[in-house]
Amino acid sequence: MKPFAADSMRALIIDDEKAIRSSTVIAIRAEGHVAEAADSRAIGLLKLQEDAYDLVFLDLRLGDEDGLEVLEDIKRSFPQVQVVVFTAYASVASAVTAMQKGAFDYLEKPFTPENLRQIFIRVEKHRKLETKIVELQTEIHLQNPTLDFSSDDPAMKSAVEILFKAAPTQAAILLLGESGTGKSALAKAIHDRSEGRDAAFVTVSCPSLSRELLESELFGHVKGAFTGAIRDTWGKVAAAEGGTLFLDEIGELPLEIQPKLLRLLQERQYERVGEHKIRVTNARIIAATNNDLKERVRIGTFREDLYYRLDVISVRVPPLRERGHDLGRLTKSYLDFFTRQLARPRLAFSESATKRLNSYRWPGNLRELRNTIERAVILAPDDLIAERFVPENPPAALDAKVAVGSEISLETLEEAHIRSILGRASSLDAAAKTLGIDPATLYRKRKRLNL
Repeated sequence: MKPFAADSMRALIIDDEKAIRSSTVIAIRAEGHVAEAADSRAIGLLKLQEDAYDLVFLDLRLGDEDGLEVLEDIKRSFPQVQVVVFTAYASVASAVTAMQKGAFDYLEKPFTPENLRQIFIRVEKHRKLETKIVELQTEIHLQNPTLDFSSDDPAMKSAVEILFKAAPTQAAILLLGESGTGKSALAKAIHDRSEGRDAAFVTVSCPSLSRELLESELFGHVKGAFTGAIRDTWGKVAAAEGGTLFLDEIGELPLEIQPKLLRLLQERQYERVGEHKIRVTNARIIAATNNDLKERVRIGTFREDLYYRLDVISVRVPPLRERGHDLGRLTKSYLDFFTRQLARPRLAFSESATKRLNSYRWPGNLRELRNTIERAVILAPDDLIAERFVPENPPAALDAKVAVGSEISLETLEEAHIRSILGRASSLDAAAKTLGIDPATLYRKRKRLNL
């Protein structure tokens, strides 16, 4: 029997004939997949409630029970599970009916191990196709221009060369740099050049959830693991099987979860929340942060061993203000995209607007540049974009009306102060230190205030 592969599937055989159950389990396990069996509708549905399966092989004649009714029960309660029906030659018509009711495929009895192997191949192709469709739908929904990673800046050019050279390997990659420098887009570009390009690219935003929910989102959980866990779920690690798991803002990963991520990196092993069964993954890990991880290690909020395990291939993505030679090309790329999208092909920046674009420090980096150009394309009243649509540099001083004791809300005062500090600070950590708050708190405030 082959060892269970990292990309193995979990199959459940529901058949009232013991010989069929036993032979099918043996054949499936011989191919390196996980297989369990049930001899009735009740046991089969109970197993589906207790554990997560990728595939069910269902006999359409379960003694006195109607397999078509069981099929409907499975598809109603577990719509993501693919169902393949077993049928004798005389029941092919029933198999066709079953497929109309949602079955993935059918096998005629008797069948061979090769027949089973082909079923698993088709299911795998179907899963990859579904993943690709989701990714394409996401890209269409986001309506984002494709970033050009060619660069005239030596630091950026060196960073891209290193990353793309490491892309075909399984080495962990750590992307360092300020918010908005394109780390997420770079991670996706690495994935697209990797051996797992046909599998999923899955993103987890580390500051977005509480520790408990983040752990469940990463590793999955079993039914009853915590309040509200009404059924087994697979986490993002399982979803990224064979592909890439991108951990955004890794510096905000709770200390309690860090040992489990270290185990994932070192041993390729993990356990779902509430389960003591070791699972294996071959998902590739890419992490990104705008924090100083060495400083996080020093103050004890980030494990040193995890830092060094992530630091196999690490690069700093330079901020836009250090990539002056790239600014013109990036501006043109964004402008071409949004003028096509909004059907304004004759739109261009005025000379004064171009000068302001070139002199601005772009604290929000590529994200701010993109938003600035999109806003200008939408709002410009004629075909020449005036300088008023480009941010002014240096950041304007606080308005006289926005001051301590003035008749404004506390929220407005806070926003103005945070905006001013961010405009002068060299990094998010430095700004948080000046403000006297945790970087994670500042990160959330920035998102809330859309800074």
